[in-house]
Amino acid sequence: MTSILTNSSAMAALSTLRQIGSDMETTQGRVSSGLKVGVAADNAAYWSIATTMKSDNKALGTVQDALGLGAAKTDVAYTAMDSSIKVVDEIKAKLVAASEPGVDKGKVQKEITELQNQLKSISKSAAFSGENWVQGTAGAVKSVVGGFNRDSANNVSLTTLDFDTTKSILIEVDGTTGLPAAGGTVGKLTTDIAGLAVPKSVLTLDISTLDTAELKLAISGVDNVLQDMTDAGADLGALNKRIDMQADFVNDLSSSFEKGIGRLVDADMNEESTRLKALQTQQQLGVQSLSIANSNSENILSLFR
Repeated sequence: MTSILTNSSAMAALSTLRQIGSDMETTQGRVSSGLKVGVAADNAAYWSIATTMKSDNKALGTVQDALGLGAAKTDVAYTAMDSSIKVVDEIKAKLVAASEPGVDKGKVQKEITELQNQLKSISKSAAFSGENWVQGTAGAVKSVVGGFNRDSANNVSLTTLDFDTTKSILIEVDGTTGLPAAGGTVGKLTTDIAGLAVPKSVLTLDISTLDTAELKLAISGVDNVLQDMTDAGADLGALNKRIDMQADFVNDLSSSFEKGIGRLVDADMNEESTRLKALQTQQQLGVQSLSIANSNSENILSLFR
């Protein structure tokens, strides 16, 4: 049946053309953005997961920066510790030399004094980003942000790498004056050497008036300090290695997050470009079909001529 009031063929062709247009709009959006899930309406579940993971991945980027800052701090502290070990080792050698009969202890002391000044200079200079891990007050714990975590209940937390500077403080300073503390119990270079008639630390040691027995005590005390410093250097080295390993892990984790997010929301460009080409062809055919359907009504006029 042919009707001039209801053109079923044209209506069907128009409906098909509208659907093709809608599909083309979706496909063109994916091609232009590179995303198959760009907004929540595309896939609410995947969009939600991807948005959360993108936020977490951004936080991991900040963690990587924090680890880089932490590595710089430990590098500076280790460098200061290593340099100080060499200086203290030199002081120990001077004490052994001063133990030889006939050696002018006054002249040796002048060399020791310069070495002591060098220790102070090293410790004072070993600051990075406002933190000094080898000179400061007792008991300070330094933390480096090492990870960002999200558990199954969506609770977030941070992993920190902590270091007790009690292990690394060479010069303990008074929290009020900022000057080296006398008779310090933590700073390795300010800790008094036991047994001397007048207790002295590595920084204040004066051998000018020491007798042979006291020199032996001084050598033993300096050697003990040297061993403690070596242990502290090992602790700093271990922390630095841990930071490097954590930085590698965070970098790999961030890459895995990016891959996972991509699998959820990225469009397959080969598939989408092929689909777009097919839809363009279908659109052309739909326009042609609609044109044919509309021409059928015009053909009725010929019957009345």
